[in-house]
Amino acid sequence: MSPQTFTKQYINGEWKNGSSEKVLENLNPYTSQPLANITSANEEDLNKAYQAAEAAQQDWSQRTPAEIQSYFDALLRNITDRKDEIIDWLVKEAGSTLVKAEVEFQAALGIVRESSSFPTRMTGQILPSNTPGKENRVYRSPKGVVGVIGPWNFPFHLALRSIAPAVALGNTVVVKPASETPATSGLLIADLFEEAGFPKGVINVVAGRGSEIGDAFVTHPAAKLISFTGSTEVGSHIGELAGKHIKDTALELGGNNAMLVLEDANIERAVEAASFGKYLHQGQICMSLNRIIVHESIHDQFVEKFKEKVESLKAGDPSEKDTVVGPLINKDAVERIQEDVQTSLDQGANLLCGGEADGNVMQPTVLTNVTNDMPVAKNEMFGPVAVIIKVSSEEEAISVANDSVYGLSGSVFTEDLHRGVEAAKQVNTGMIHINDQSVNDEAHVAFGGEKESGLGRFGGEWAIDKFTTVKTISVMNHHREFPF
Repeated sequence: MSPQTFTKQYINGEWKNGSSEKVLENLNPYTSQPLANITSANEEDLNKAYQAAEAAQQDWSQRTPAEIQSYFDALLRNITDRKDEIIDWLVKEAGSTLVKAEVEFQAALGIVRESSSFPTRMTGQILPSNTPGKENRVYRSPKGVVGVIGPWNFPFHLALRSIAPAVALGNTVVVKPASETPATSGLLIADLFEEAGFPKGVINVVAGRGSEIGDAFVTHPAAKLISFTGSTEVGSHIGELAGKHIKDTALELGGNNAMLVLEDANIERAVEAASFGKYLHQGQICMSLNRIIVHESIHDQFVEKFKEKVESLKAGDPSEKDTVVGPLINKDAVERIQEDVQTSLDQGANLLCGGEADGNVMQPTVLTNVTNDMPVAKNEMFGPVAVIIKVSSEEEAISVANDSVYGLSGSVFTEDLHRGVEAAKQVNTGMIHINDQSVNDEAHVAFGGEKESGLGRFGGEWAIDKFTTVKTISVMNHHREFPF
């Protein structure tokens, strides 16, 4: 398919029109101009996709590691060769700036490369037994069919973060891409897999509204695991449905990530890190900094330098090289964020800079004099709004950071690395970074959150564990005596 024709579903190796009467309108979030109209999938299409994946899985799981890796070699070549096309789609469909699109491309390439090593890393164990003459063998095998629900914010990388390891480990997949980014979180990926020669049914993509196929996607009997990246509210519903049907889940959900800037921090470096961690992709990242918690002794210096930095960031057309802050995904996001900002201002916060919006582009915004119970601190902003909270001690900083239902990522700035690690241990979060910002994701490292930020871990050996299952087979080497 050419990049202009992502208007069809991809089921069992064929591009087909959806069977629904509804249409997905794929819009450019910066220009609001349509990129494509896609006839949606309905439950009939979804059932065909799952059936195709189930039929293909047995053969796919029997491929040798070398065979699977040869397909991944071709996939890596395709991704590399089509980089400009992928970047272009990320800019025009997801509103990615060129900097963010490059970051996402490299992260996606990394996860595919890491996944290509999985076929030879899917090992079992032989364990001793307390029964004389017996050994316990633990065999590892694919889960079967994996359902992947793609997000719209880092669509290409975060969809591949589930698709690539699942397929590399002998599973087949059905993907429901985000309605806002059907190409970059699904259809473009299917095209890359098809070009690499993957067998029919290994990857299937059904684009449709959650209201029409969302619940059926989760509850379909063929799906053994549902992988979802997105909001905590939707993730909670998926977890409830999956639990009812005794299905495993991998849920990477929201975050309200805090940077702790302690009194001995390097202020200039903390400002640079906070700017990147807050405003990359307009703050529309689950790992984005939401709260910057600063010790009172350096608070004013930090605020002055941070304001200067933020006011230098260009907001506007994401396709322009020097744009740092591009559009939010849609008008609803702009209105939601501005409402939280206004409510917080009414409650006593100060607007240091920004706050205005032109279309879906919101100026990078900074609020000070914020308390942890204000909407801008309590809610996940998912937009270009930085919140600065003043504290009087390290203990208070940790307490404020932990006063959230979320626990995904975070940051601690201090010149004393041991102190930073000890503080980090006390923050209830799945990931935290010393003298760095919160947006970090390496393909071989455990990725995931605590509390309402999700269940399970992605990355490296943790992904191998998540996308496979184990079977114990015990072997008696001679006759066993029984008591009766």
